[in-house]
Amino acid sequence: MSTPATILTSIGLILLLGLATDALGRFSRLPRVTLLLVLGFIIGPGGFDVIPGMGQVWFPVVTDMALVMVGFLLGGQLTMPSLREHGREVMWLSVAALVGTSVFMSLGMLLAGVPMEIALLLAGIATATAPAATADVVRETRADGPFTRVLLGIVAIDDAWGLILFSLMLAAAGLVTGQGDVFSALGSGALDVGGALLLGLALGIPSAYLSGRIRPGEPTLLEALGAVLLCGGLALWLEVSYLLAALVFGATVANLARHHERPFHAIEGIEQPFLVLFFILAGASFHLESLRGLGSIGVLYIGLRILGRFAGTRVGGRLGRLPGAQRRWMGLALMPQAGVALGMALVAAERYPEIGHTILPVVIGTTVFFELFGPVCTRVALCKVGEAGRTPSP
Repeated sequence: MSTPATILTSIGLILLLGLATDALGRFSRLPRVTLLLVLGFIIGPGGFDVIPGMGQVWFPVVTDMALVMVGFLLGGQLTMPSLREHGREVMWLSVAALVGTSVFMSLGMLLAGVPMEIALLLAGIATATAPAATADVVRETRADGPFTRVLLGIVAIDDAWGLILFSLMLAAAGLVTGQGDVFSALGSGALDVGGALLLGLALGIPSAYLSGRIRPGEPTLLEALGAVLLCGGLALWLEVSYLLAALVFGATVANLARHHERPFHAIEGIEQPFLVLFFILAGASFHLESLRGLGSIGVLYIGLRILGRFAGTRVGGRLGRLPGAQRRWMGLALMPQAGVALGMALVAAERYPEIGHTILPVVIGTTVFFELFGPVCTRVALCKVGEAGRTPSP
């Protein structure tokens, strides 16, 4: 059982190891996210098990806190000026990437002889992204420019589209198997997305008005962090998507607050320790058995997701009139996939337990693959379009 001394010592060591890993990243072509995940695996149960049970005890809470901050900061990118400038590209690319990934995944799986209900569910899961990993690579490389802004806009709304599509796929799988209640599945998805939207607005509108007014001058860190964590906690309590709720909350504050940039600067100032803990603990939860147990369906999933990403963004880039170089590399930049996919897989396994033993190993193994190599792909894409800074930011 963890004692206060063990917990404090462990957190201190993890943060210092994260700092050392960040320094190592300056001399490596690997992004910090990948290095932190590998470090987490080395010190976790799959490696030397330096801090026993750390992933199981701390990971859920750290994940929720880190991702709700990421969602809030990504929402801050969705201001009206930004949407006027890049909204068309973001919408076309996000929808095309979603459709391309799901179509390639479902048709490819069916042609390979995979049962239709499994193919449909994997098609819905494959659309999920990793906003935390993508945002961290952008921050680390100090990337900025039209490509980067469109990329952040896509990952900001991608999981919202993914949740909607996954709800449809759950309902479709119920029709195929004759087990599920279609209206129940659709209602659950609508409640998840709609409830998150309403919660984000309900908290965002008063927060935007009060920002900087609770105490004269700039909003304080206590004010900003308290509101963001309240949003995440209420979303978990109401059982709606806390990532989407935080995203809507951030977008509402960014568009309505008088000092709209200041709450985001306050959260950015403390986000890094939580992200370091998040990525290291995520790495600690990896097990080599996940990769060994991938099998042919897992390998097919990886190949089809990559093809779907490239095909979808090529089409979406043309429709959104993205320059040729940016169209070529957007699919590579959208490779990361993380916790949202695992959450979808758990829901699918709970709804249809007879196929859960097939879906869960595939999604766990492929998530490990995309979480390790996806950030590398994002970094390469940012460098290829010439928007990455010459040195990572501290």
